Parts: sequence; structure tokens; C-alpha cells
Amino acid sequence: MHAIRLLLTALATATSLHQIPPRCDRRSALLGVGAALAGTPASPALAGAPVSPALVSAAKIPTWRLAGEVAFPTLALNTAGLTVDGAELAFRNAIAAGVSHVDFHPGIERDGVARVLPSIARKSVFLSTKIRKSRDTPPSVAAESVRKQLDEDLAVLGVDYVDMLMLRDSPDCAVMQAMWAEMEKAKAEGRARSLGVINYCEGSLKCLLSTAKELPSVNYFQMHPGMGPDSGGLRAFGESRGIRTFAYGHLGERALPRDDTDELLASPTLKRIGVAHGGRTAEDVALRWVLQNGVAASVRPTSDFGLGRSTCDATSSACADGLRASAGAFSWKLTAVEMKEIDAMTSPKGYPTLFSSPGCPDSFFAKK
Repeated sequence: MHAIRLLLTALATATSLHQIPPRCDRRSALLGVGAALAGTPASPALAGAPVSPALVSAAKIPTWRLAGEVAFPTLALNTAGLTVDGAELAFRNAIAAGVSHVDFHPGIERDGVARVLPSIARKSVFLSTKIRKSRDTPPSVAAESVRKQLDEDLAVLGVDYVDMLMLRDSPDCAVMQAMWAEMEKAKAEGRARSLGVINYCEGSLKCLLSTAKELPSVNYFQMHPGMGPDSGGLRAFGESRGIRTFAYGHLGERALPRDDTDELLASPTLKRIGVAHGGRTAEDVALRWVLQNGVAASVRPTSDFGLGRSTCDATSSACADGLRASAGAFSWKLTAVEMKEIDAMTSPKGYPTLFSSPGCPDSFFAKK
């Protein structure tokens, strides 16, 4: 009888192994849990991607409760500068690491994100996108561009709504006001669940708030060690009005100054603090500082980026490893003394509304 029971057990085990979904293979591990479980193939361009241990577990990302009871994950994948394949791969790896929030531009990055969406439940991810800048157009034309772009984005993404729709600034106050009014309509129609602004300095915020029926939920701007915890007073100005801070560039942007990222990665202060926390990197410490200041963060997959360029490819596990490290930022804390030390850093100098229009001070485009 014992031999028979062993035989039956072996047969049952073999049967269960035979029933494992065929997508749970070496490539699926790197390309993401979402694709593996749903059975939707990734792009052929990503075939043969190596396995990364970064995909073994997923982190728990805290959320904010925005207007309308919208749960806003406080860590996002930033696809800026990625190719279509890169955005797809990064998004799959982000989901696998527990990062369900993706922050993308219309066009190439959006198209990469769109490849992933058929393989996952719509409500399992948070989609943040941006309205393109409106240049030298009257307010009515600028407002119409909002509707046209959102129509295009929803069609390409294959969804009925985005979770966060963000507006870029303009040197023309009337243009910002008209575009925001159109975004408010989109939210009322259920095509956007929440609204935000990008690189809005105090002047731009004052312009928008003078006519807005609904406040922006977030202001998206740069924040990294060396800039101080209040970003020249912009955080306090917005947050005192109920506008939370969503930050990019915790490692700088390699824009103004060009060497800000390299300086932060080599920072003796950040490196020393990282060693004190079990060998964490300067990048880990910079991100933890942003988050621990009560700010949400949008992170690139790796530190290999530049103006208009970012990296996530299938030739290595660096992209997956970087995203898992970022997701792990909520598993530890800086001490109060360490926070004060980083707060006091004055270099590299940074500009919160770095990529604003020339209508805001310290705009990269005004300084070119």
C-alpha cells in the first residue's frame, strides 16, 4: 500500500507540473508577473531577456487619498526618455516589483505602456500622463488640444480613463486657465480621475487658482538633496493650499547643472549614510530622503539617463534591479539626525520647476 501511495503522489505531482501556465518561463520572469499570469506575450523585441532576482517579491507602496477618494501610489515609474520597448519592459518590471503607478508622456512612452495593459486588470495600475505644451496658440485652440490629446491617449491605451492627468505651464495665463477648464470637463466626464500640474512655480499656480473650480491634487516638480526640503518655498506654497508634491529627479536630471547626478552618486554624505544602513547606495538614500519628507516620487529605472534619454533593455537585469531597489525604499528609514544632515546640503544646486516654460524663474529653456 505504501508503494501505491508513493506512485499516486508522483503521478499527481507530474500532472500539476504539466498544468503550470507555459508563460511562467525564464523570459516571463524578467518581463513581469502581469504578463506571465495573464498569458499575454511581451514584444518580440524583448525575447531572451535574462532573469533577474529583482522579480522574486513585490513591495507594498503607500498611497495618498486624493479628492474623490482616489488612491494615489506614492512611488511611480518614470518612463521619461525610454523607447517603446524600454517603456514596455520597465512597466512590466515595475509591476513585478510592486510599483503599479506609471508616469508617462504621450507618444512613444505611452505606446510602450499600452502594450502591457491588455495583460493586466485595469484597476490594478495607476496611469499618470501629461498634456503636451501648447505653444503660441490662442486659449480656445489650446483648450481644444486637451480634448484631442485625451481622445488619442485613451484610444491608444485602450482604456476609458486615466488616473492622473497633469497640465504643463505656459507663459500665457489665459492659456493655462482655458486648458485647465477643459481638464475639469474631462474629469467630470469620468475620463480622468484626478488632475495635477507640472513644473508650476508660484506665479503659474496663482494664475491657475484664480479661475479653477477644482484645485490640482499634485504639483509635479524636481526635488533632490542639495535643494533643501522645501524647494525654495514652492512646497509650502502649494501644500498650504492643498496641493501635494509629486517629485521627479531625486538624482537630478543631468540638465542644469549637467553634473548634478554624478555629484549625488559620488556624495560622501549620501554614501556614508548608505553604509550605515546596511550598504545602501547614494541613490537609495536620495530617494528615501525625498519620500521621508512626505513627498511622492517618480523614479527612472536606473541611473543611466540623460536629457531625453533613459535606459531599460533586455540585455541585463539592471532595469528590474533598479526598480526593485526603488520599491524597497519604504522598508527602512533615515534617522532624524541623518534627515537634518541631508536637509542642510546645498549642492548640487537644483531648480524645482526646471522644465517649466520661460514664464517661471530658473527654467532650463529660458537659460539655454
